[in-house]
Amino acid sequence: MVCYKEAGIATQSAGSRSMDMVSLLANYRKNQGEEPYIGLVHRLDQPVEGVMVFGKNKTATANLSKQVQKRSFSKKYYAVVWGMPQEKDTLVDYLKRDGKTNTSKVVSENEPDSKMAKLEYRVLDRKEEQSLLLVLLHTGRHHQIRVQLSSHGCPIVGDRKYGKTTENMGYMPLGLCSCFIQFQHPVTGKEMQFQIDPKGAAFSPFTF
Repeated sequence: MVCYKEAGIATQSAGSRSMDMVSLLANYRKNQGEEPYIGLVHRLDQPVEGVMVFGKNKTATANLSKQVQKRSFSKKYYAVVWGMPQEKDTLVDYLKRDGKTNTSKVVSENEPDSKMAKLEYRVLDRKEEQSLLLVLLHTGRHHQIRVQLSSHGCPIVGDRKYGKTTENMGYMPLGLCSCFIQFQHPVTGKEMQFQIDPKGAAFSPFTF
């Protein structure tokens, strides 16, 4: 199942009363008279909108999960950031997660429990103090895009955890969207591609 996740909805909730994607899709399948199995293949942070894929049975879920592990599962993101970064770049950092605060930070390569994080981006457009980036992930670390872009001087618009402390725009949803996924169909092996345009207010200055 390929679907769009709205910003603010969790991928999967642990005992939360608020609805999450796994529960929404399970209910949808049940209402369609289908087996309400939903296999979690990958995640999107709660404030991030975008396209996702879930397995409809255990075999498909295992196949798709293996593609994610082997890096043959491709994901691209739109990000609206503060600043004027260079036209394109590849960022390689080492990140360490803090489970108590649910944050990650850039650390030295020799830091215990650190993990290598790699992404590349190119600038698609610029508007005043903001830039629209297309980001290709090579690794899938916790809050990776948000942490790496912020640490390199171009935090994402609307990011309350890693953004500009002087940002004064009222409430603004996070300017990050999972806009493209590519994978092989778990049964036919056919290459599948899905792409969407972002809906969040942070993207409104730009044309898609």
